Amino acid sequence: MSHTVDVPQSIKETLRTFRFKRRNAGSAALIVKINKQKLIMEEVEEFEEISLEDLAEELPENSPRYVVLSYELNHSDGRKSFPLVLINWAPTSSEIGMMTLHASALFDFQAAADVSKVIEVRDGAEGLTKTYLDTQLGVR
Repeated sequence: MSHTVDVPQSIKETLRTFRFKRRNAGSAALIVKINKQKLIMEEVEEFEEISLEDLAEELPENSPRYVVLSYELNHSDGRKSFPLVLINWAPTSSEIGMMTLHASALFDFQAAADVSKVIEVRDGAEGLTKTYLDTQLGVR
């Protein structure tokens, strides 16, 4: 039995707008979930400026989410950049059927978001830290 999750045009437009917003400081996030009954992706919430700690608090403990994060990255030479990363929020306590659906739609969402870097977070809020993200992005 094959299920495909639709990435509706409204989500694609939201992703495009989010991607091209000018940012000077702080991290911004767009949270998307799968509606299991309708098999479509839906926006949960968008944050213009949010800390990783607050973002982790916003994410459910038992349900997967896709988080497009415009991450404020401070380089050792003083430069600041805002790479776009996709956080695959997939807590191990999530329901198996939802995890399977979420995993099967990840590539389609990644393509729609036009994000090359995917960071897996499976252990909840403890896994979503600046140290972890910096390590995943190759920053010391």
